Parts: sequence; structure tokens; C-alpha cells
Amino acid sequence: MKNVESKKVLITGAAMGMGKLYAQLAVQEKAATVVLWDINDTALAETVAELTAAGGNVVPYIVDVSNQQAIEEAAARVRADVGDIDVLFNNAGVVRGNAYFWETDNNKDTAFTMKINALAPMFIAREFLPGMIAADGECRVINISSAAGLTANPRMASYCGSKWAAVGWSDSVRLELEQAGHSHVKVTTVCPYYISTGMFDGAKSAPLLPILEPEAVVGEVWKQMKKGAPFVIMPKTVLLSEAFKGLLPTGVRDFVAGRVLGVYKTMEDFTGRPTH
Repeated sequence: MKNVESKKVLITGAAMGMGKLYAQLAVQEKAATVVLWDINDTALAETVAELTAAGGNVVPYIVDVSNQQAIEEAAARVRADVGDIDVLFNNAGVVRGNAYFWETDNNKDTAFTMKINALAPMFIAREFLPGMIAADGECRVINISSAAGLTANPRMASYCGSKWAAVGWSDSVRLELEQAGHSHVKVTTVCPYYISTGMFDGAKSAPLLPILEPEAVVGEVWKQMKKGAPFVIMPKTVLLSEAFKGLLPTGVRDFVAGRVLGVYKTMEDFTGRPTH
């Protein structure tokens, strides 16, 4: 895929942060329609105004992606309003941190995190994959996970659990599409370290693991999405964790990650965005 010109692009969590940056790139590349999903109506209206002024054909929907029925109803409206989607960015996400698992709340922390980070991408992709499979042209599904979907970390157990689920599901769907002969639909799983969007305010960098700038992440994801790359992992040093899993005994790996690199202490001062 050279660009998204004439494609219909849907982005969740699109009102601000990285979702907004993906939407800006879609408009710049003259996507036929840019569908924006978000629960923040005020921020979404501001983003729509900006993108429309930049020449984009933007269609917004207020959607609570923690609610399966809301997802299904919004997807039905999208298909009725603009047709099938060619490029889907499962970008919406939440993070809860700086508490041990037994100190967290089952509903507002664990269930909420799993609904948005793990279940929502599954439900949303399920709504739009049949149309992609039936399409003539190239299609893409981009699932934003996290380095925490590859590496366990204290004080964010539910978040890690949700992102591990997202990674396993996303890459399985990639393999299923290949196995079923639908090679025109590519799935990209994105696993970045902490990004300075406000979502991870207070989280620390670690040696070899700098806090990432959203523009750099979005630019790389956009480039690899068009190539149909199976994974985007940033920085590449995150891959050391994968190597350590296979090469080092767990105790040694924990020593290196926790004591040498300090990874296991990166969430001790986490604040994140205010929750309401």
C-alpha cells in the first residue's frame, strides 16, 4: 500500500494524542473518509473542526468502546453511513498503574482496562473484518498494544494482562488471514515503550528504554502499516526482553530487568491522566 488515498480509515481514540496524529496523516494522504471514534465529545468536535479545515472528509461518532453494544451499534451506523472500512486503527486505550494488583478495584481498574484494551479491539475488528475480506483492494488492521504486552512489570498487572491478550489475539488474526488466503488484509501489532502523550505521566525511562515521542511512534507505525509489517516494536531494545525469556533463567532475567536496568521500578511515580 503506497498511501491511504481513496481509502476509508477508522481510528478509535481519535480525539487527541496519537489517534489525532493518525487522523492528520490520513487527511494529508487524502483518505476518502476518515471516521473518528471517541468518547470525549468536546475534544472530538475540536479535532473534527481542525481536520475539516485541513480538507479532510471527517465523520465523527461518540462511542464508548468499553461497551460491546455501543461498538456494534456504532459499527452498523458506520457501514450505513460510509460503507466498509479499509484501514482500522484500534488505538483507544487506558492505563491504570502505581498500585499492586491486590490494591486495585475489580471494576474501575481491572474490568475497565480489559474491556478497552483487550476486548474492544476484538469486537471492533470483528465488525469490520468481513468487509475487508470481501474487498478488492489492500486493507489494514493496526492494533496498538504495548511493550507491556511482551514484558511483565510490577504496578501495572491489569494493564500488562490486557496488552498481552491484545498481542496474542492480534498476531493470531494475522496468521488466520494468511492461512485462509486473505493476503490483501494485513494485521500490524504495535508494541511501544512509554510514550509522552500524558497517558503515562510520571512513568520513568530506563537505561536503553527512553520515553518515546508520539510523533516518532506514529510516523514509524504509519510507514510500517503501509508495508503490512506484522510488528512494530519501539525501541528495538524491547526485543531484549523477548531474548531474555528464552535464554535466561527467570531469576537472572528479573535481576537484569529489575536491578540492572531498573525496568521494574518505572511505574512507582506514575500518575497518568486524571480519571473521572
